[in-house]
Amino acid sequence: QVQLVESGGGLVQPGGSLRLSCVASGFIFKNYAMSWYRQAPGKERELVAGITSAGDSTDYSESVKGRFTISRDNAESTVYLRMNSLKPEDTAVYYCRVRRGRSYWGQGTQVTVSS
Repeated sequence: QVQLVESGGGLVQPGGSLRLSCVASGFIFKNYAMSWYRQAPGKERELVAGITSAGDSTDYSESVKGRFTISRDNAESTVYLRMNSLKPEDTAVYYCRVRRGRSYWGQGTQVTVSS
């Protein structure tokens, strides 16, 4: 069955960096686009970044453009989210997602940006 396991979250000061990872299994990873979402307390889940199956095209929300970078390693069935210049408003649970008939989600990883 499809499994997505995120890791790499934590507590970081404003201006700091983190790299999130999402390891996928249960499907042919290289054939599917992947995306990262986040959900802050009291807010709806929002799209942060997406990447095509081959990794040759990416897209970002306006709020993270220029600060976050999505990438993937198809040999390792892993998608990454590099987050630089973090702000308190980036605090959220971050999820990776794949659409394979329906959406599949990981359990999420908490990112807290605070001094």
